[in-house]
Amino acid sequence: MIVEITDSAASRIKEMLADEEDQNQFLRVAVKGGGCTGLSYGMGFDSDKSESDHEEMIEGIRVVVDEESAKVLKGTVVDFKQNMMGGGFTITNPNAIASCGCGSSFRTAANAGTPEEC
Repeated sequence: MIVEITDSAASRIKEMLADEEDQNQFLRVAVKGGGCTGLSYGMGFDSDKSESDHEEMIEGIRVVVDEESAKVLKGTVVDFKQNMMGGGFTITNPNAIASCGCGSSFRTAANAGTPEEC
């Protein structure tokens, strides 16, 4: 398994997918260059899948990760936390050796990405 999704994150993702017009979409989790630390997380619904994408069924959700992102996401946990200020997804990546204060930008020992100014 490349990515783990907690029960609370799965519940929220299913709610969000129910609001989408196309119910056959899957959740794409990806990494791209950018952010103040070099790499940024991306997560959203998608319907285009490449042959090199990794697909898993997690908590009843089709999850797709592209081949390059899979290298830095292995073991990552996606959670959803609700608090008095609202709620949001959190990502815990055991491969990250540095991250920014916002938690959405990181780098790994093998991939520094392309940092941008904050």
